[in-house]
Amino acid sequence: MNRIVVVGASAAGLAAVETLRREGYAGTLTLIGEEPAAPYDRPPLSKQILAGHWESERLSLRTEEEIGGLKLDLRLGAAATGLDAAAGVVRLADGELVGYDGLIVATGVRPRRLPGQGGHVLRTLRDALDLRERLRPGTRLVVVGAGFLGAEAAAVARGLGCEVVLLEPAPVPLAHAVGAQVGEVLSQAHREHGVDLRTGVTVTQVTHDGVQLADGTRLEADEVLTAIGSVPNTEWLDGSGLDIADGLVCDRYNEAAPGVYGAGDVARWHNPLFGESMRIEHRTNAAEQGMAAARNLLHPRTRRPFAPVPYFWSDQYDMKVHAYGYLRGHETVEIVEGDLHRRRFLATYRKQGRLVGALAVGMPPKAVRPWRQALLETEES
Repeated sequence: MNRIVVVGASAAGLAAVETLRREGYAGTLTLIGEEPAAPYDRPPLSKQILAGHWESERLSLRTEEEIGGLKLDLRLGAAATGLDAAAGVVRLADGELVGYDGLIVATGVRPRRLPGQGGHVLRTLRDALDLRERLRPGTRLVVVGAGFLGAEAAAVARGLGCEVVLLEPAPVPLAHAVGAQVGEVLSQAHREHGVDLRTGVTVTQVTHDGVQLADGTRLEADEVLTAIGSVPNTEWLDGSGLDIADGLVCDRYNEAAPGVYGAGDVARWHNPLFGESMRIEHRTNAAEQGMAAARNLLHPRTRRPFAPVPYFWSDQYDMKVHAYGYLRGHETVEIVEGDLHRRRFLATYRKQGRLVGALAVGMPPKAVRPWRQALLETEES
């Protein structure tokens, strides 16, 4: 291969280009990123950046010198708008055509939005800084969506003295992911910290002074944050012939088509460890998948299936949440250590009798780490 192009300059894309160089690739290596900023870390956006504990400089994943050492054809602030997979060409927003022999798609996701006017989302550094500027003691903030992102933002806003209403359409926030018992425990923490958490509530649109609910009532707010999930950035692949179904569909090797691989939040691949097709929006997976895609692209004869145990974490108030596995679709939850009511416990998750995940709340990360090995042994047996 003489030219490899990586589209997407966040954690997965950066891991891919670093791995290619580390594995000995010396050809032209183009990294294309829609944002003008060099690769930066996203998890702190809803935590340290939003709270004002960090400034933006701390987010950089690599120094200028480290990026320079990769000898990249670096295209920041350049959006990919099309792909001709047959010809091996990526089209950019300015009309330029970038040819490739190998391609890694790592274009991530964007926030799902509600109809209406204004409001905030939280995906980019600019999003976080804009919202941070508006969070002051007494600010009335409505957060739509009580998933991990919405919950983290609500916790930060309460810490800043805001009046927070957290709206969630499901009866129990996060029940689909962590189970109703654990979801109730996390919900209670918000209520104890003064969040007005309302479940079974559907928001139909954002207005200039708040939100409108499905029953026709209006809820006033100074600021609105929408955290209702994400949409994979795959529109630029329309007409390319690649399979798109809630992400770029890849096989167990992360290959979407000959010479085309996917990595990070945008990639839906078959994880043979769990026997399921999955798309994971977690920081650790992005880096691991970027590395795996790069190795498999560069060394097709010795490529290996990408079969990780997914990992994620969340910080809410004084609670630390750590989890391994693929918890969605679980059938049973068992508290194997600690006490739910004290918000210090470890839970395991099973599907059809098989261990599929483990989650710890209020415990050190080392408490849940042994379960990663247990997941590997269970799935491989």
